[in-house]
Amino acid sequence: MSSLRTAIAALTCTALLACAGCGGVGAALTPETAGLTTMGFGLPDEHATARVAAYRAAHPETPVRIVEGAFDAQQFLSSVAAGRPPDLVYADRTTLGGFIARGALQPLDDCVRRHRVDLGQFRSAALGQLTYQGRLYGLPEFNLVRVLLVGEDTVRAAGVAPERVSTTDWGALAELTDRLSEVDGNRLRRIGFDPKVPEFLPLWAKANGADLVSPDGRTPRLDDPRVVEAVAFTTDLVRRQGGWPVFKALRDSFDTHGARNEFATGQEAARPMENWYINTLANNSPKAAVSVRPFTDRQGNPISYASGSAWGIPVGVRDPAKACEFAVTMTAADTWFAAAKARKEALARKGRPYSGTYTANRVADGRIFAELYSAASVPLIDAGVRVVLDLQDKAFALPVVPAGLEFTQAYEGAAHRVLTGAQDPAGAMRQAQREAELAIERARR
Repeated sequence: MSSLRTAIAALTCTALLACAGCGGVGAALTPETAGLTTMGFGLPDEHATARVAAYRAAHPETPVRIVEGAFDAQQFLSSVAAGRPPDLVYADRTTLGGFIARGALQPLDDCVRRHRVDLGQFRSAALGQLTYQGRLYGLPEFNLVRVLLVGEDTVRAAGVAPERVSTTDWGALAELTDRLSEVDGNRLRRIGFDPKVPEFLPLWAKANGADLVSPDGRTPRLDDPRVVEAVAFTTDLVRRQGGWPVFKALRDSFDTHGARNEFATGQEAARPMENWYINTLANNSPKAAVSVRPFTDRQGNPISYASGSAWGIPVGVRDPAKACEFAVTMTAADTWFAAAKARKEALARKGRPYSGTYTANRVADGRIFAELYSAASVPLIDAGVRVVLDLQDKAFALPVVPAGLEFTQAYEGAAHRVLTGAQDPAGAMRQAQREAELAIERARR
């Protein structure tokens, strides 16, 4: 618990200084006198509203207050320090992993045993992100995987067969990037291939045979020569397209969520991406010819990197049994199915196709795609469903890493320094290794 006290002290001090004179950082999170209060969850669509409604219908005696907004680490730790944590927290699994290792969340082994939850129904990579020293500390929700998107018309217009776009042969991909990109003097008019670094570095390292951290999450491997090679290769792809400032300037100008997105306008030829973007493209530019295929390692094997959200229960909550009941309901196969059905019906009323719901619950996904999903009018959706479902159980995920946020900041910061020319790949990753080792050591004290 000393690491938790250290984290609380540091972050609470920062939070209090930032909020001096305001209404109080924990005010919005003050738990109800009865019932449940959540942090980090929102109600943007039927996937959320239908599941909360299912809990309320089953437990009308328990009021639920959803404090909408993204998970805020400082606000969370301040509430823990004040002895008034929210009853449940909802956040990215990597983020929760850091708090698990610091003792801020309580184990759920008794919770799932009491509710007879079959953990075998959950995807193992997702559960692995919530399991620390043999104990389970969270229940996983959505599950995202990374796929390769190829703008077929743009690629063909450059005289390249779309099938040639692949991440297997790095030398060939570099040459292809030169051919697909369009550089006019100091201006980049089209991105040929976006490697999506720093954020997708775990995927590129894995493709090169390396993991960023040991399976127990305690030993960073950021200076592994294969990781350094992945950093060097991906940042060089950006350099070949005019360098980071012009590359980023074009990328930031994209209408990513609109009808004139980068694939519809031909501003980008190909990139790896989370699977949620397939639905965005299908709804906003259904006539754009975009193919979906697996990302492959250097031996040609399909691989993917999984991430997603999860529920956790902080230490010190008033009624962990009720909080457990809520988390179990929100992640149950029947609840997911009801939410997916409500989502499909809502989209149908708007004349939009249903592209499926991808969760960390394998049983839920099985029912959803067998009973609710039907071949869509947009070919991109059908192609995406086939690829994404096939990758769901092949994807890897990072384990629980003490100081998970600092670990991510270390390797992303290093890749960014290489992108901007501030450091060479080997030097940047050596620095990242030292930063990660210190952060993990502090978190484990």
